[in-house]
Amino acid sequence: MAASLEGTTPVLPGAPAPVVVAIDGPSGTGKSSTSKAVAAKLGLSYLDTGAQYRAITWWMLTHGVDVDDPAAVAEAAERPVIESGTDPSAPTITADGEDAAGPIRTPEVTAAVSAVSAVPEVRARITALQRHIADSAERGIVVEGRDIGTTVLPGADLKIFLTASPEARAARRGGELKAQNGQADLAATRQALLKRDQADSSRKTSPLAKADDAVEVDTTELTLEQVIECVVTLIEEKQRVA
Repeated sequence: MAASLEGTTPVLPGAPAPVVVAIDGPSGTGKSSTSKAVAAKLGLSYLDTGAQYRAITWWMLTHGVDVDDPAAVAEAAERPVIESGTDPSAPTITADGEDAAGPIRTPEVTAAVSAVSAVPEVRARITALQRHIADSAERGIVVEGRDIGTTVLPGADLKIFLTASPEARAARRGGELKAQNGQADLAATRQALLKRDQADSSRKTSPLAKADDAVEVDTTELTLEQVIECVVTLIEEKQRVA
């Protein structure tokens, strides 16, 4: 599985120490928006690990793999080539060379991604890719997901776990869906988020969990700008003592 390493540049003399930042948390807490903005502001690479799981799920759906059959998913896990661009201003995701940024956000992929992600062979394949990308980011990287601080990068320099109330998360995700489709059912969105939480937190392989040494940031009452400022401050403090 190849990895695109856009956005990495040599470390200059006197530049801040490279830092690997793991940002975890459930859907709707602001992980993606925060992670991209923070990486861009600090000149770091960025990786959306959820997009990788969505990309392999989309590939399986389009290639006729029964995503409800763990054995079939496991057998197919080594076949697709998933590539991730790490430029926070223009992150990319492809499957077998085909742009997957749009297709991976469809309801069909959303409904199937938890089942596919729970298969150990899929997690092993994607985790290896994620570690390779993080190791190759010369100036440092912000990696967002659900098991980064606990499983993928347990040695990350800084671990942050974003949380928010179910109501706040549903409102945010509903706003995204309304912008995309012109409509959103907040009650249904909230229920879908809670169902995803349950699936992610209860899976046997690399469940969603807060690392013991992670800094928890509750974003319920914070604006996106405030969350970004908080995370930037935490990273800069870590770089100063590195």
